[in-house]
Amino acid sequence: MPTRIRQLSVALVLVLCAVVLWLAYSSFQARYLRPFATQATLFDGSQLRLPAELAGPGPIRVVHFWDPACPCNVGNQQHLGELIEHFADRGVSFHVLQKPGSHGQLPANLERLQAIASLPGSEHLPASPAVAIWDRQGKLAYFGPYSEGAVCNASNSFVEPIIQALQEGRPVNASNTLAVGCYCPWND
Repeated sequence: MPTRIRQLSVALVLVLCAVVLWLAYSSFQARYLRPFATQATLFDGSQLRLPAELAGPGPIRVVHFWDPACPCNVGNQQHLGELIEHFADRGVSFHVLQKPGSHGQLPANLERLQAIASLPGSEHLPASPAVAIWDRQGKLAYFGPYSEGAVCNASNSFVEPIIQALQEGRPVNASNTLAVGCYCPWND
């Protein structure tokens, strides 16, 4: 009889381990793994306005739209840190607007981002992560994703060429973009 009890105990432990592993896998998959959607997202910046304290002539302004719960941020946060390192001392100010009602803290490499409490028109954002760039005159030059595709880095980014064009005094008007990428809804 002790052999039979031992066999049942081992079988029960194995079944219990399998259930725990399955639940952990399902939880991880539901939170961090998303199928890459091939549906395009329209980023329409026609309603975005800088808050009064940032509006008008000044430096080139970059606003990062951040949802702490969105797993898609992981791919662009290192890239955003690199943008700050490269452009912050060259006439570009970096700001962040956190999704209303969300809670979280940015990583240390993004500590130079200046928080914005609200941004007129941001309630109509389709998704995040997203970025808006205003030129030196305070005109919206770009609104949309950092890049197209599942990941974002300097090699596929839309942001560097736009900032460089604005620094050279060339006009940019790309406030409405259509892109496919890793995004989370801004308004739930």
